[in-house]
Amino acid sequence: MSRSSKKGPYVDPKLLKKITKVKPDGKTVIKTWSRDSEIAPEMVGYTFGVHNGKNFIEVLIKEEMVGHRLGEFSLTRKFLRHGGKMQRELETTAQTKAAPPGGTATPPKK
Repeated sequence: MSRSSKKGPYVDPKLLKKITKVKPDGKTVIKTWSRDSEIAPEMVGYTFGVHNGKNFIEVLIKEEMVGHRLGEFSLTRKFLRHGGKMQRELETTAQTKAAPPGGTATPPKK
């Protein structure tokens, strides 16, 4: 269920305080654990380090992001690959195409 419209968007007060102390140069990273904070227009141009449970992922705020949550741009799950027989076949064909002609590229043993 979404937040009531009469309450307005939720932005962490500590996060707003950190924004006032830093210039919007895009280089300084403001670390935050507040993934549920909504992106306000005052945040445009700042870089946030949003915690994903393990480390901080840098997110540069743009105008298109206003109204979304910070956590939407810091994924918590890491996609490795799809497994299975087809994936192994695709990888082996990609390796054979990338290999130089004439065998291996290692120098001969003496």
